Amino acid sequence: MGLLSRLFSRGPAAPAASPEALLVGLGNPGPQYAGTRHNVGFAAIDRLADALGVALTARLDGALIATAHAPDGTELLLAKPQTFMNRSGGPTTALMERYGVPPDRLLVVYDDLALDVGALRLRPKGGAGGHNGLQDVADALGSTEFPRLRIGVGNSFAPGQQVDYVLSPFSDEQRDAAADAVSLAADAALAFAQDGLQAAMNRFNRR
Repeated sequence: MGLLSRLFSRGPAAPAASPEALLVGLGNPGPQYAGTRHNVGFAAIDRLADALGVALTARLDGALIATAHAPDGTELLLAKPQTFMNRSGGPTTALMERYGVPPDRLLVVYDDLALDVGALRLRPKGGAGGHNGLQDVADALGSTEFPRLRIGVGNSFAPGQQVDYVLSPFSDEQRDAAADAVSLAADAALAFAQDGLQAAMNRFNRR
């Protein structure tokens, strides 16, 4: 069985859940990518999972997933696609279809070079801005009209060094701000699920 066949095999039965929101963090699987700028989407989802007392250990539709309940009882599905960043769309849309999650209840969390380290931006829709992972989600969904949460990683790299930059850990000077942003992103994702996008934007886009 090939890699993609294994990733997308049904495996265990899907968790018994009717999620009211699907929160997807983008990143690359494997320990060599942990802690890199490109994996802050994964980090934010893991932080939220920790806060809600769950862990993303089940595999389904090419992603690591966990179901959880927000403090107000909202049922959530947390996911980290395992197909590498540039092929994040397949697992995301497969989970949407399996659980009947509409695009306006999907939140994609990812790194953004256009924002300073520590900055966050929630948006209801828009282009990918050169982010290949987000572009793949849009291509698979056939639309750019889905909420997204951008986590700033800065752009302090020399010409031609973008790939090395995003696949490297944060510098010592950036590390505290990045950690704070990941924690805040987990709060923002939870606010989206519980209170809706506009309320979450009003609260978190002012920071």
